[in-house]
Order: sequence, then structure tokens, then C-alpha cells
Amino acid sequence: MVLQTLDRGLTILQLLSHERSAGMTVAQLAAELDVHRAICYRLVGTLDAHGLTARTADGRVRLGAGIAALAASYEPQLRRAAEPVLAGLAKQTTATACIAVAQGDVCIYIMSVESPDAVLHMSPRVGSRHPLSIGAAGIAILAARQPSATDTDAVNLARLQGYSITSGQLQIGATGIAAAIQPNRAEDLSGWNAEASVSVIGTAELNIPHAVTAVAAAADHLTRLAAT
Repeated sequence: MVLQTLDRGLTILQLLSHERSAGMTVAQLAAELDVHRAICYRLVGTLDAHGLTARTADGRVRLGAGIAALAASYEPQLRRAAEPVLAGLAKQTTATACIAVAQGDVCIYIMSVESPDAVLHMSPRVGSRHPLSIGAAGIAILAARQPSATDTDAVNLARLQGYSITSGQLQIGATGIAAAIQPNRAEDLSGWNAEASVSVIGTAELNIPHAVTAVAAAADHLTRLAAT
């Protein structure tokens, strides 16, 4: 059973994550939640007290610094190792490089780096999610698991190739290429607990053979990289 107050508070954080620059008014949040403003004021007050939200000078609500502390504590070894690798991958492919992890049957993006040279950016928001069964990032994670009778043709093909390619599944005109990060293959990465994949997302102009090689190399590098 979902606790209504907790669910509403988490929904506020999700809404604010899509309005990182301007924030939202309490009236806007109340409308999104379909609750009275007084209830929303109490919810925001509690989040403020924990540093998860903050107010701007004009009273709008934004994510607070406490969110950064929570984010930094999630899979820190993976995040530290991935930052320079993603930056290099984005520049090398002129596409957006991402890290996604599995949570239940959902794929969640935890890191995203855009190429400074890309004319058009195709970027999932950090925190955005979709079923594991669609999109290159999720399919690559499923392909790294033991074979199952429920595996789709896409998962079986990704397992055979060592990478997944999808086009237009999550965003029209976007092509995704992903490979799994498999820390179980390296004892020095045994501290990584998440099932994860590294991917690039680009437009129709993406050089697929070049990107496949780059993504596979990045996944292999992250798999083998010793935690510091």
C-alpha cells in the first residue's frame, strides 16, 4: 500500500526535477498533485526542512542541496569511474553519453553528458525512467543477465552481439547504442551493486559502427577499472 503523503512528497521532487532552472510555484505543484494549496504548503515545508527543496527570492520551489548529497551517495564507485569515461565517449561520438541502472523492471538514467560538438542534443534527463524491455540501455542490461524464456528477440540479439541498438523507441529520431557494465567480471569492482549499462544517444547522423566500437570500449573500460 502506498503511503499517500510520502507519495505526494516524492511526486513533488520528480516534478521539480523537470523544472531545474525556474522551479515551480506552490499553486502549480498543488494543481499537479490535485490537492489544496494548504496541503502542498505543508508538504513543501517538510521537504524544505530536510534540505530537499529550497525557495527562490520570489517564493518558487526548487530542488535543494540535500538532493545532491543523496545523489552522491548512490553507487559512488560507479559514478566516480564513469565521469571521465562519459565525457570522452560523448566527445568521441558527438552524441550524449549516459549511464543507466536497473531498478526492478525499470531502467533509470543516473548520469548524462552531452557532446560539446553536437548540433542537436538527444538527452534523457537524469532520473528519467522507462521499462527495461525498451530502449538500448535497458535491453543491454537484460542481455547481461542469464538467459530466460521470457527474453525478447532484441535481448537475445544484444546478448549475441554484446551490445544493443534501438531507433525511435523512446524518442522520435533518436538512435541508442548501449552495452552492459558487468562488475562481476572483475573482482576489484565487487563494490558495485547496480546492474548498469553505458550508452550513447544520437540523431540519424550518428556513425553507428564508430559508436558501437566506442560504447563497447567504454563498457569494457568501466568493467575493468579499479575502484579508487
